[in-house]
Amino acid sequence: IAAVGDLRRATADRVVDAAQRVLAPGFIDVHTHVEGTVEKVPTADNYILDGVTTIVTGNCGGSSSDLAKFFERLEKTGLSINLASLIGHNTVRRVVMGYENRQAAPEEIEKMQALVAKGMEDGAVGFSTGLIYTPGIYANTEEVVALAQAAARYGGVYASHMRDEGAKILEAIEEAALVGQRAGMPVQLSHFKIDNRRVWGSSDMSIGLVEKFRRAGVDVVVDQYPYDHSSTGLSIVLPAWALEGGRKAALDRLKDPAMAAKIRAEMIERLKDKGLSSYSYAIVASYPPNRDYEGKNITEITRLKGREATLENEIATIFELMEDPPQMIYHSMCEEDVERILRYPNTAIGSDGGIREFGVGMPHPRSYGTNARVLAEYVRKRKVITLEDAIRRMTSLPARTFGFRDRGLVREGMAADLVLFDPAKVQDKATYQKPHQYSEGFDLVLVNGVVVAENGGVTGARSGRILRGAGAAVNAKMKQ
Repeated sequence: IAAVGDLRRATADRVVDAAQRVLAPGFIDVHTHVEGTVEKVPTADNYILDGVTTIVTGNCGGSSSDLAKFFERLEKTGLSINLASLIGHNTVRRVVMGYENRQAAPEEIEKMQALVAKGMEDGAVGFSTGLIYTPGIYANTEEVVALAQAAARYGGVYASHMRDEGAKILEAIEEAALVGQRAGMPVQLSHFKIDNRRVWGSSDMSIGLVEKFRRAGVDVVVDQYPYDHSSTGLSIVLPAWALEGGRKAALDRLKDPAMAAKIRAEMIERLKDKGLSSYSYAIVASYPPNRDYEGKNITEITRLKGREATLENEIATIFELMEDPPQMIYHSMCEEDVERILRYPNTAIGSDGGIREFGVGMPHPRSYGTNARVLAEYVRKRKVITLEDAIRRMTSLPARTFGFRDRGLVREGMAADLVLFDPAKVQDKATYQKPHQYSEGFDLVLVNGVVVAENGGVTGARSGRILRGAGAAVNAKMKQ
């Protein structure tokens, strides 16, 4: 950004009429999962057309196992969007311990710390956990602290998909905050929500606990997507012990009558604990073996298979789908909590989505419409937060947390990541039924001073950069 202010005497190759428009810093999406698709769609159309100029990937404990090579490939390919990555706990634990359900031995902790340190020196901006996923779910707090400390030495952030987002969320928040406190690093609580209908409405308590830790000096912030449906894999409906040892071991258990009965009984109890009586809340988002299942819930798929939709039969359907587990969408939240969390000043915006191949599957609409939905639904229509505050949540707040010092503000000398939009017309279009629809109302999107989107379409320009963390500079200095 060369200048800000009265530019009537300035000269330029191009002048844009921005009357009745808002010019804002490009949006920073702090929570994405793009490892599997960014090289297929390097123009990141669904994000660029939602005003996003920077994405943070490697969340929920899952990242590339070799960030140096990952970044090298992306720089060779060229991206339209800036990209930063965390180093994932599940990734490093899988390398060292596989899917073993046990505490790590001291020498295994050291090996994992070395992998985290390497990830930070390769350019990771922090360390992430996904403590409901294997194999991270098998780790105790001491292990997480030890690995977080390895990232903290390089100025990293701790981003956590906590152990629980429902009935035990307070314990989960406390664990995450204490990890940050003991490691001496900022904490980002991922996709903050209340994910259990038995405790819907209790977000005031969870926000209160976050504030308690902030007052105690722990830099805790949260991120959120503005929807009441979540999305993750099918395996989360199974007990953690059933997944021990990896996919083949899990499938062997499902085929063993005695083990299958034990798993089935625990699934029924877990469903009751959520206040549910069926799996109709679980919708298939992506299932390449049978695209007809996409957009249908487990109850409907059970009927498609010619069975009565009893709970036992629904579980049988789940067991069969586990042969090639689909990506799912779960109706698990309430709007009261969504709004309350959005009102909280320390809530950043993160889609928890991915770069999408247009028309493939039935993904969660958050991959296409997160930022436009905040601006249209929660700013313009419901007036839950102001326009200025919404922009802060999408820009300067995440830039501060993740150390993007030259982004997140419209200020002279900052990187020219900019978005121009009409606040009266900006609108998300993606729905659960028709998710592959780009947001509208963004006139211009610039990444590092280059136009990557204009008038509702991408230009194909690849001006994005890899945003490496401070550890990369340490690594470069050591090599000199």
